[in-house]
Amino acid sequence: MVLVAIIIGCLIGVLVGSVLPIIPYTISGYLAISIIAALDSVFGGITSSLKGNFDLKIFVSGFFINAILSILLTYLGEKLNIDIYLAAIVVFVGRMFNNLGFIRRYYIEKWTKKNKKQEETQQ
Repeated sequence: MVLVAIIIGCLIGVLVGSVLPIIPYTISGYLAISIIAALDSVFGGITSSLKGNFDLKIFVSGFFINAILSILLTYLGEKLNIDIYLAAIVVFVGRMFNNLGFIRRYYIEKWTKKNKKQEETQQ
């Protein structure tokens, strides 16, 4: 299911890239912050999947709400001439590093347990 979504997303990206290969400067900030928000949601989804409490409704709603909120913050900051989007970047990137740290620890522990088990069976 997730693999199908990734393939569909890649195909949509290729199609959009072939039609609109250059992102206009006026919307590049919006695109950057929405990509960071989307990546935060993806890493959060992977983390919750590893913890065993993944819920697709929460993932999809968080994915779109985070992206929309970050775009609105960028728009508001642009109108007020304040870089409010930097706060969203700090929060999203911080959460991404936390989630990535959990994912890393999970797989290192899994790999270590597997190696210990193999060593015990060989002796």
